[in-house]
Amino acid sequence: MPPTDFTTMPCPVARSMAVLGERWAILVMREAFYGSTRFDEFEKNLGIAPNILSARLKTLVTHGLLDRVTPEGGGRHVYQLTEKGRDFFPAYVALKAWADRWMTDEKGPLTVLQDKRSGTEISTPSLTRADGTAITLDDVRVLPGPGAGRFLRAPLRRSRRRARGQPWLRRLP
Repeated sequence: MPPTDFTTMPCPVARSMAVLGERWAILVMREAFYGSTRFDEFEKNLGIAPNILSARLKTLVTHGLLDRVTPEGGGRHVYQLTEKGRDFFPAYVALKAWADRWMTDEKGPLTVLQDKRSGTEISTPSLTRADGTAITLDDVRVLPGPGAGRFLRAPLRRSRRRARGQPWLRRLP
């Protein structure tokens, strides 16, 4: 059976996994967020084989998360975060916070993200209502969005009927 091509799926989360779901991709993005711009910096910081790194950088450039730029006056090219790449930063911070909570040893996190201006540790983006109260999974209702076709709308309606014991699904329209 051929591998599933996530790039052709209608779900944007699935399509994002085609770009960021490979195990090195988010680590390359991490290094870009931490200031790496040159191939050799990525290679040294990640301990990744050059052919794998080259392929990951190419994918991130192709999908618009990084730009490959030749500096003025020539020289080796550098990789710079694009607006799309910078927009992934809050998702990375949320993933890092989860990993720091559940995947670190007793010593704690390897790195801490600090606000340059205030010197305080950056907090995890939280889900809140307009009034500032927290939103949890049990508070969420999944609805078809404007891009949903009839095939997505039908399973969501059926899910509501089968949602016994899953309060977040019972709230579907």
